Amino acid sequence: MRMWQTVRRSALSRHIHEHAYAALVLSGGYEEAGDLGRFQVQAGDIVLHECFEGHLDRFSASGAKILNIDLPVNRSLRPGLGSVADPDLIVLAAEKSAEEAAALIVSLTEPKVPGCSDWPDELAATLTKNPAMRLARWCEMRGISPWSVSRGFAQVFGIAPSSFRARMRARHAWKAIYTTNEPLARIAADLGFSDQAHMTRSVRSLTGCAPHGWRSVAN
Repeated sequence: MRMWQTVRRSALSRHIHEHAYAALVLSGGYEEAGDLGRFQVQAGDIVLHECFEGHLDRFSASGAKILNIDLPVNRSLRPGLGSVADPDLIVLAAEKSAEEAAALIVSLTEPKVPGCSDWPDELAATLTKNPAMRLARWCEMRGISPWSVSRGFAQVFGIAPSSFRARMRARHAWKAIYTTNEPLARIAADLGFSDQAHMTRSVRSLTGCAPHGWRSVAN
């Protein structure tokens, strides 16, 4: 990923970043749909991305110019959409030091709360909060057929809702392992894994490292 990026294509297909980073939009705009939900990003906005996050991007006709800054591993980082009052401060800092720019981004970004515009947004938000939720039950409550939900959700987010739910559950597990001292077996049970071994496989698939490895790093 380039630090200074000019995108002229109409879309970037779903992809995953292994490292935390911030994307400051300098001009143009795009729609991002991924693990953080779906939102419209405009000049002056910043998207804070966590490690191992996946998303796709759909760009406006004018494309976009973006400043990408790697962020340090920070357990208090709140990922999502935000904005800064003076993007030029970050641009000037980035021309001297990426580390200085990252510190400014963390301190100056004001969170923005995107709303849900349709049922795919609503389902993504629900699965993000409760990855143990039964998809069949959600379809029944909304009166939408499972086939329509699977197809419609994939068109927006580039991934089936069942796969999105699995990613959310693995992400919740990874965060709990990394930021708390809860027993691994309890984390697995609370998140609806069949057992601790199931959680271990999911976390390793998401991050490349088993839960005990993340627990040792955190401590």
